[in-house]
Amino acid sequence: MARFEDERRDMIDVLKERGITDERLLQAMMKVERHLFVSEPFVNRAYDDTALPIAKQQTISQPYTVAFMTQQLDLKDGAKVLEIGTGSGYQAAILAELGCKVYTIERHVDLLLQARKMFEKRGYRIGSKVGDGTIGWSEFGPYDGIVVTAAAPNVPEPLKEQLAEGGRLVIPVGDLDLQDLHVIIKTGSSFQVRIAQGFKFVPLIGKKGWNG
Repeated sequence: MARFEDERRDMIDVLKERGITDERLLQAMMKVERHLFVSEPFVNRAYDDTALPIAKQQTISQPYTVAFMTQQLDLKDGAKVLEIGTGSGYQAAILAELGCKVYTIERHVDLLLQARKMFEKRGYRIGSKVGDGTIGWSEFGPYDGIVVTAAAPNVPEPLKEQLAEGGRLVIPVGDLDLQDLHVIIKTGSSFQVRIAQGFKFVPLIGKKGWNG
């Protein structure tokens, strides 16, 4: 729809103003129709720079958060990426548009099945499963990037272990009210950590997360 295309362009302008500079990423976010991934009552707000509710008391992250986290991954075409928390499937779709080989884990069956329908409709070949994202998906590792779309009390060790050399893990860490975004880069047997402050995510549930 022309209206949504205009709103999507406005969203891209906002992302640029907020410091998103990766042109490939901006093109991917222009191409992916976010309104298809939000719940019906919120379609008209799909391109606002805000998180919106989806089913199972989860959210679709605000566009800036998706863009910031993805830019921090610094992904090359063909990179292998693991997403923890499929949700509506929007973040995975962005990664697929970037030319990544994407694997995604969701703990809610209903959300995953809905996301799979979206992937199939758009022709994305994305590996997905229901499971505990805090322990990762070692079968297809190591990964060039791991992005966690829910907040953890600490960084789960299995996710660090599943990073490839030079790979990056982007994960919000903190309490249930406010988190800092940790960007963890594997270099040899050690890990470098960068931190960006002031993010808000739903909790990461699992053995290595909340309620574990």
